Amino acid sequence: MDLRRLTSFLAVAEEGHFGKAAERLFRSPASVTAHIKQLEHDLGVHLLERSPVRLTPAGERFVGHARGLLAALDAAMADVAEAGAARALRIGVMSNGSAELTPAAVQAFQRACPEVPVEFVALDFTEHVSALVQNRVDVAFVRPAPVDERIAVDVVTTERRIVVVPASWELADAAAVSLDDVLELPYVSLPEHTPRQFRDYLYFADARGGLSPHRSRSHAVTPHEVLTTAAAGRGAGSALESFQRYYPWPGTVCVPVLDAPPEHSVLATRSDDRNPAVRTFRSLTTSLARELGPRLRLA
Repeated sequence: MDLRRLTSFLAVAEEGHFGKAAERLFRSPASVTAHIKQLEHDLGVHLLERSPVRLTPAGERFVGHARGLLAALDAAMADVAEAGAARALRIGVMSNGSAELTPAAVQAFQRACPEVPVEFVALDFTEHVSALVQNRVDVAFVRPAPVDERIAVDVVTTERRIVVVPASWELADAAAVSLDDVLELPYVSLPEHTPRQFRDYLYFADARGGLSPHRSRSHAVTPHEVLTTAAAGRGAGSALESFQRYYPWPGTVCVPVLDAPPEHSVLATRSDDRNPAVRTFRSLTTSLARELGPRLRLA
């Protein structure tokens, strides 16, 4: 069925006048009249009385069908257009991500794939793995590397470790410290559902010989909470060295831990993800990590 016939019929039915319907549709009165006659011929019934113009019983019943057909067409076109639109790439970022490499990777991706929208999702310490597994993000800059067969990992930075302590503590006056100086500090507490890899990272677990850390009564799942706890003199945190460039905070001091093994930040993705945008972002990020790392103050 010619959709022009439907639109002409509905316009005449709503305007009650062939001339006004033609003006509304930017068509000639003759073409509107022809559309109505052709539609009536196709259906085998009269839809409109001509003088005065009004709907016949058949026309009254057909109005609803005509509107439904046109609405269904509009919905189908909108659905197809949505399916054809590029899906946004959702980028999860924990803390300061992979330092200067994170914005560099995003900018490179936007240049390479300008048609793909980018959305940022801030991740807290408990979302080390879950944000990807639960399909809330497509790629994630996290630390340390998740150990999970569902997650693919690319190491993109390797950095020195620091501790974040209250400026009022004696330790804050040191230019640098050793692991022996920091293992007995009261660290911020993490929720029970925090992934073990992140707990071990925060508390320098490898250096503890199986002993549990001292924990502050203050809990934290974000850098802001770590910093406010430290500024209040209520506990310490730990991070990668780039943390202090992104989070200078009154009342806190970041002190390098010289003999702590360097730690990685990584780009994590789902192992089974075949999204071309994810593959492109992963390739660009790993290339930038190799080529630009030293120039981005990551060495």
